[in-house]
Amino acid sequence: MEMVALVSGGKDSCFAMMRCLDYGHKVVALANLIPLDDAVDELDSYMYQTVGHQIVVCYAKCMGLPLFRRRIRGSTRDQGLKYNVTAGDEVEDMFALLSEVKRQIPSISAVSSGAIASDYQRLRVESVCSRLGLVSLAYLWKQDQTLLLEEMIRRGIVAITVKVAALGLKPSSHLGKELAELKCHLLRMNESYGINVCGEGGEYETLTLDCPLFRNARIILDDYEVILHSADSIASVGILHPRAFHLEHKPDSSDRSGDGSVTQEISSCLYEVDEDNTHTVAEEKQTLSPAVDAYTNIDLCISKTGKNLRSIGCWIQDRSRASEGLKTDLIAVLSRIDKQLKEEGLDWVNVLYVHLYISNMKEFGLANEVYVSFITEKKCYLGVPSRSTIELPLVQFGLGKAYVEVLVSNELKKRVLHVQSISCWAPSCIGPYSQATLYDEILYMAGQLGLDPPTMKLCPGGPTAELELALQNCEAVANAFSCSIYSSAIHFLVYCSAQLTSADKEEVEKTLQSSYITRLNCPKTGSYPTVLYVFAPDLPKGAHVEIKPILYVPTTDDGVATREVETGTTQPAPSQAWTAQYSGLHDSCCQIHTIDGRICSAVVSVTNDIASKIFSTAGQLCHTDENLKVMARFCVFQIAKILADNIFSWDCIMMLRFYYSVGHSVAADALSRAFLEAFAELAEDNNFLRIDETPVYNIVPVSGSGGSACMNDIITCELLASKTSLDMHSNSLL
Repeated sequence: MEMVALVSGGKDSCFAMMRCLDYGHKVVALANLIPLDDAVDELDSYMYQTVGHQIVVCYAKCMGLPLFRRRIRGSTRDQGLKYNVTAGDEVEDMFALLSEVKRQIPSISAVSSGAIASDYQRLRVESVCSRLGLVSLAYLWKQDQTLLLEEMIRRGIVAITVKVAALGLKPSSHLGKELAELKCHLLRMNESYGINVCGEGGEYETLTLDCPLFRNARIILDDYEVILHSADSIASVGILHPRAFHLEHKPDSSDRSGDGSVTQEISSCLYEVDEDNTHTVAEEKQTLSPAVDAYTNIDLCISKTGKNLRSIGCWIQDRSRASEGLKTDLIAVLSRIDKQLKEEGLDWVNVLYVHLYISNMKEFGLANEVYVSFITEKKCYLGVPSRSTIELPLVQFGLGKAYVEVLVSNELKKRVLHVQSISCWAPSCIGPYSQATLYDEILYMAGQLGLDPPTMKLCPGGPTAELELALQNCEAVANAFSCSIYSSAIHFLVYCSAQLTSADKEEVEKTLQSSYITRLNCPKTGSYPTVLYVFAPDLPKGAHVEIKPILYVPTTDDGVATREVETGTTQPAPSQAWTAQYSGLHDSCCQIHTIDGRICSAVVSVTNDIASKIFSTAGQLCHTDENLKVMARFCVFQIAKILADNIFSWDCIMMLRFYYSVGHSVAADALSRAFLEAFAELAEDNNFLRIDETPVYNIVPVSGSGGSACMNDIITCELLASKTSLDMHSNSLL
């Protein structure tokens, strides 16, 4: 991509440009913001007026690039972590600056910045990029600062300190020193006092005098003065003020014109951006405005689990209807969910997670277009929900071309991680969904592919290589929440391409076992997280594997997990008649994982072997109506037993899915009737289960599923139950 680089004069923005070149991008312009003379921070204003104003413009000559520059007119008005468009905020100056760059150089499609650890800075750059249709490139983001410092020095970044403000850094001794000279001292100060070796905590600022990007010339500092800004006895603050400097052309430079005069040489490539408004770029992207009333003639079905934290699913249930296409079906489904949310006094901001099932992955772009017309950043002001998108055989099962399931909370207290910048950290989520959402100590992670983060391309090597990289990406996201997939996992949903051969499936399972299962740390519960394999006709980007983890992230105000669970009244178990018939098969078909008595994950597998034991007559076809009822009854019994054994109520169910392989040629309505009857029968036996016309589960058609990659269950049940903070203080629970 062609890109413009945001530059401040320091080492980070220069090295970020070098990283961009490493990954095949082309720097075609520079952009710089300068504070006004009366900026709030007097020291930083002085630094930029004396250093940034005069020397940053030299970069244009050194690199042979145009420089776009704007003086900041705004102030920091929106001080929240997540930026909302605010008139008079300094972020609007960045918007005006980059708008003008894009107007003059339409080929630019990305913006580079030197953000390393600042979410505040990253989110503001991402906000501007999103509004302008640009991609944020932040290749230093979340990188180890010690390794970054060493690489900057090794690769020829020549930068000097122009501000010091930290314990262990003295203006008299350390200002004007090159990074290479200060490296050992910075590392010692990191060990002694914990300072950021790259200066991310404001410990020091730098000025780059030379780097490999400067192909025409280097900057020579002829004279400077050290100004003591604060003579603090613990951490003095000082700045370096350049008095005189010039450009020294490099021996192999093609540009040998001029005598080194800064002003004369750069005037032709410097653009001052003074306009307050840029009219050529739309502030807001145009989105669909679906006429919801036009889709009321489509027969839709809604499902709803739980109480305070629950899933709402919606699908088309008219098997005889000829679909008008993905767009029509998805608008109808999302409109119905939108209506359901409003009926409950909620909105899309209450949605934590979205499972988007479509009938053809080739229409992924169209699905996204419809999706963002409903689920916008404005509606989801706490952060857009995390998401997983896969292709499923919906049409074959009589469910139209779109099926959506959302996880909804009554409380607005979620924490969302949405990194839209392309970086070396983890795959970016450019657009309408986030990497992960944390709610009530449970982390719901978006589906992770085996994408190489800096290039956003699938790694070579096939399914096992993709799986290993997907695990690394999951771990990077987990680490952002101070947890790990190896110690915090509750449940692993592994989507696999239906095109995998038997040998591929064996290798995928073997790789998951060696790369993940054997490394698990489960000293507290003594049980492993549940694992479910689901086979789908296609995954995003043509991937072979996608992983969707759910993690437990215990926290209190002091960061220590000390919550005690109020268990309440024991959930009644199924009747003796049910127990006598099915309980002997419980251990052979169930994976169960519980945490602290408040979270329960389970996978129930109805294999051919299990089916043969529960059918009254051996050799019967599993897809007959009678046997569908038998299998549904068996599944419902196992779910009821799991809840009763672990003291969970039906209101605690936040997700309950039944996966069914379309290879058995069963229609959705037939399977739905079988489960409705099974739940109704259980309700007669258990008055704690409230049954009405709304199913408490989702039936999901797949190419195959099972607790093993090599197993193809007839039906697989996936359960997640949680006693939320609201549940544990509710007298109506259990």
